[in-house]
Amino acid sequence: MTNSIEELEHADVILVTGSNTTEAHPVISAYIKRAVLYNNAKLIVVDPRKIDLVRYSTLWLRQNNGTDVAWLNGLLNVIISKNLHDEEFIKERTEGFDELRKTVSNYTPDIVEKLTGIPASQLIETAHLFGTAKKASIAFAMGITQHTNGTDNVKSIANLAMITGNIGKESTGVNPLRGQNNVQGACDMGALPNNYTGYQKVVDPAIHSKFEKAWHTKLSDKNGLTLVEMMNAADAGNIKAMYIMGENPVVSDANSNHVKHALKSLDLLICQDIFLTETAQLADVVFPSYSSAEKDGTFTNTERRILPVNKVLEPIGDTRPDWEIIKSLAQSMGVFWQYSKWQDILLEINTLTPQYAGITAERIANGEMLQWPCPSSIHSGTKFLHKDRFVRGKGLLSAIEHIPSKELPDKDYPFVMSTGRILYHYHTGSMTRRSKSLNSFVKDAYFEMNSEDMKTLGIKNSEKVKISSRRGTIKIAANKSEKVKKGNIFIPFHFAEASANKLTLDTLDPVSKIPEYKVCAVKIEKIQDGLLH
Repeated sequence: MTNSIEELEHADVILVTGSNTTEAHPVISAYIKRAVLYNNAKLIVVDPRKIDLVRYSTLWLRQNNGTDVAWLNGLLNVIISKNLHDEEFIKERTEGFDELRKTVSNYTPDIVEKLTGIPASQLIETAHLFGTAKKASIAFAMGITQHTNGTDNVKSIANLAMITGNIGKESTGVNPLRGQNNVQGACDMGALPNNYTGYQKVVDPAIHSKFEKAWHTKLSDKNGLTLVEMMNAADAGNIKAMYIMGENPVVSDANSNHVKHALKSLDLLICQDIFLTETAQLADVVFPSYSSAEKDGTFTNTERRILPVNKVLEPIGDTRPDWEIIKSLAQSMGVFWQYSKWQDILLEINTLTPQYAGITAERIANGEMLQWPCPSSIHSGTKFLHKDRFVRGKGLLSAIEHIPSKELPDKDYPFVMSTGRILYHYHTGSMTRRSKSLNSFVKDAYFEMNSEDMKTLGIKNSEKVKISSRRGTIKIAANKSEKVKKGNIFIPFHFAEASANKLTLDTLDPVSKIPEYKVCAVKIEKIQDGLLH
């Protein structure tokens, strides 16, 4: 997030898109609700589903799945044509405006209505509300990023923030809500194929040399593979071994039948986890690790804040902390790291990672919960980014055209499926589905379907049907819901026995290499004796 969670409460306008915030980020949603209920903020929700936040919204724009660039360009068109853009900010702090203006001139409200299904009048009203706000904040999640054009979606959101001057000050900004605990921290620590810690580029000779000297070893100067690329390489026999920590790709990854086949093709699969997940069941070696409740250390949350993790339970069995397992494996391979506690690792992070230089173990122990960048031990952390300048100098406005999703419905697969989360379960359910209380709310897999579609197909509520895509088939119970519109269905991906990701396609965004989870063509068929008993 460019800004902080608490700042949402004091925004004049909040635009939420691609985020079912109340279910996926309930704490953050509380700040949004308070902004509306107590501070007179105007909430704009842009989402194909009628999510809970719609109840608090001034405007709800229901776009067709996969048309985010189009409606964002439409907003830009209206804002510029009505002179609601911030000319001073654009002149002083951005570049590329003329090309952007030329591109979005073609996205008139009437044209955008045809592309997105959003009424032209709604688009104009939204543009006026956002464009006249003194402090407008944008929050989004994987409903924006998990597309084959996800990078374009995010750039378009950045365009909207920049041309209205809503970045670099409090209660504004471009605020991605991370999908899992410590995703931000994992990325910060180099869990990406093209970066070392702190987003220092692998291909930069100076950075490459810096880490070789620090780690006393020869390092590759080539970018690695992303997750889907690794699975493809394993399936082709070009990767022979894989080490998977705290991840369950057999359930969580797109085109999961292919993922399972790829993992079975490996000569060696090592899994490190707290439970024997569907992925760990395929492993040759399983290292049992501590849960977060059994260890000390830090997590970095979605607002770039480093939070202490303190042990509240004694570990059970022969489990060990993740870092100790990795250290022992390194030692057995002839590398003798000197870490004896988590603070030793943080000290190395302070030394090698500029954003974390001032976030020391001593400050964490003293109760300071700092946000990076924090470049020195006397720095107080950074509440919001880009106050005076962007990292690259001037912010780049990107002229982007709408590109249709890779797989749209047709006569053979007439429904659009999207996937997501629900309040009562987390990711692949490896933890939450072991909870009796959470299972008492939602125990079994289901999908949401519009009542008119159910009537047309003769499907009853709770009836089990067969849903197929070009990649796989599942059997799953129907749940009548007006959250989804006609022609669309929604499947929570938490349930391995009816895994939504057997259906999703692994076509990638060319830049981020994230697969398409949010637009998938499927067909729905009745099966004999479909009622659940």
